[in-house]
Amino acid sequence: MKNIRNFSIIAHIDHGKSTLSDRLIQTANIVADRDFQDQILDSMDIERERGITIKSHTITLPYIAKDGKTYFLNLIDTPGHVDFSYEVSRALASCEGALLLIDASQGVEAQTLANLYLALEHNLEIIPVINKIDLPSADVERVKNQIKEDLGLDPETAILASAKEGIGISEVMEGIVKRLPPPTGDPEAPLKALIFDSHYDAFRGTVVHFRVYQGKIKAGDTIYFMFNKAAYRVEEVGIFQIARIPKKELSAGEVGYMIAGIKTVSDTRCGDTVTLKNRPCDEALPGFREAKPVVFSSIYPIAADGYEDLAVALEKHKLNDASLIYEKDSSAALGFGFRCGFLGLLHLEVVQERLEREYDLSLILTAPSVRYELIMNDGSTMIVDNPALYPDPSRIQTAKEPFIRAAIIIPDRYMGAVMKLCLDRRGINKNYQYLTNNRLEMIFELPLAEVIYDFYDRLKSVTQGYGSFDYEITDYRETDLVKLDILINTERVDALSQLVHRERSVERGRIACEKLKEEIPRQMFKIAIQGAIGAKIVSRSTVSPFRKDVTAKCYGGDISRKRKLLEKQKKGKKRMKMVGKVMIPQSAFLSVLKTDSD
Repeated sequence: MKNIRNFSIIAHIDHGKSTLSDRLIQTANIVADRDFQDQILDSMDIERERGITIKSHTITLPYIAKDGKTYFLNLIDTPGHVDFSYEVSRALASCEGALLLIDASQGVEAQTLANLYLALEHNLEIIPVINKIDLPSADVERVKNQIKEDLGLDPETAILASAKEGIGISEVMEGIVKRLPPPTGDPEAPLKALIFDSHYDAFRGTVVHFRVYQGKIKAGDTIYFMFNKAAYRVEEVGIFQIARIPKKELSAGEVGYMIAGIKTVSDTRCGDTVTLKNRPCDEALPGFREAKPVVFSSIYPIAADGYEDLAVALEKHKLNDASLIYEKDSSAALGFGFRCGFLGLLHLEVVQERLEREYDLSLILTAPSVRYELIMNDGSTMIVDNPALYPDPSRIQTAKEPFIRAAIIIPDRYMGAVMKLCLDRRGINKNYQYLTNNRLEMIFELPLAEVIYDFYDRLKSVTQGYGSFDYEITDYRETDLVKLDILINTERVDALSQLVHRERSVERGRIACEKLKEEIPRQMFKIAIQGAIGAKIVSRSTVSPFRKDVTAKCYGGDISRKRKLLEKQKKGKKRMKMVGKVMIPQSAFLSVLKTDSD
């Protein structure tokens, strides 16, 4: 156990975490140069394109240190986005130390702070690493000052590195060996292991990623999941080195995988405790909670005959993404589909992209919504996340919506713009403090419903890319909620309905009508697009009709001849409007989601 080190790399998005992982893997020589590719741990196309880690990975790196001994460094990779903060906390719980990666040009960001606090909660040893020192815009002294002022760490212990150029990698390796403590635990005690991730293998079933705290586990053991209350027989255990390497057994302090004929990933919950059936441990490891979705949206296939394909695709996707929840749903406008719950907007985008790419589907998503709590007149409580299920307003006593506590770190010159943005979104300014002489942390309480649309994009644009944002959900608060319906030729289109705050309803309705006007093609009759709250119309736009010039053949003569022809045309158009159907293109549904008023 003295020669094992379990560590994680924590960083804000785009600070070079995946590139540093690449260099550590190359230094350990576990991948031949011809097989190596950039971002080797990010196996999905979307991760490579967007430069984010969505699915965490684990890898064991053998390293011969300067003292001549061989150490096994277990890198437990973590996702880099606020949507996946629970997965990050479970990965950190499996480590004894962490590399805190900071970009030499951008400095300390909101998620750097949030992830540092998570690491300190787990009593991890922190090694600051200043990355990208080769950039012309790198300012190492400024970042060292931020490490001292913002993070309260000793800046002299920071390792200077450039993962891209391979500078400082051996110092990072030596730092992990020298400065991080080895794991502790009794190999002879009853088995106690923490699940921090899992993925699905089409041939072997669920592959569970776990860390052993005490005891041993080997093939043939009967294990027991403490939350799921299910028992399985272990077929294989081993460690990760890009490929899976089977081992005879794993004992206290080691990190690896287990295959036990588990049919679905949802049977293995992130944070669950594994023990032996015939010799269980006395209590589960702390910190487990079920992943709770916060953003809801319905997914429909564009063609009605694509429903079966979508059902199969969701079932397969769920095998690799246990935090996605879904149930059957139907809409008068879009037919049959599924109501899905996501961890956040990034999670929603990732699921949509993966379904479209990996399963070759064409999908329509309805406007994302949050979960509202409605207290009815009879005292009962109703949870609503779908506008189609919103009850008659006369039956509702009060409505409550989820609020978040947002931490925004910005250069102080953008304070006014960020303050305006947050107050426009019904935010409450709790406090702000200077982290350094020109960097500011602002704390706001904001309704989640106002954040899930385009808040992050707007924040990036008003701060010219320098603003960083981290949030956590706090509580439910009373709100003045209304249902905004969109009517096209007086017909309600339920897929376009939204639950909005009364203050924003008129503006939201106006924007939706304008966007739809641009997207819906012209017909031979006039199309009225209206936003309505109950029976009250709050916004309207009109798609003008094509018009045939029926009076072209009248040259001079009595005006009544022209009037007669125009009246005849008017009656025809009226009749056509009664039987005419308006086809709404897919782009119209997507345009309503983009509610920015630009």
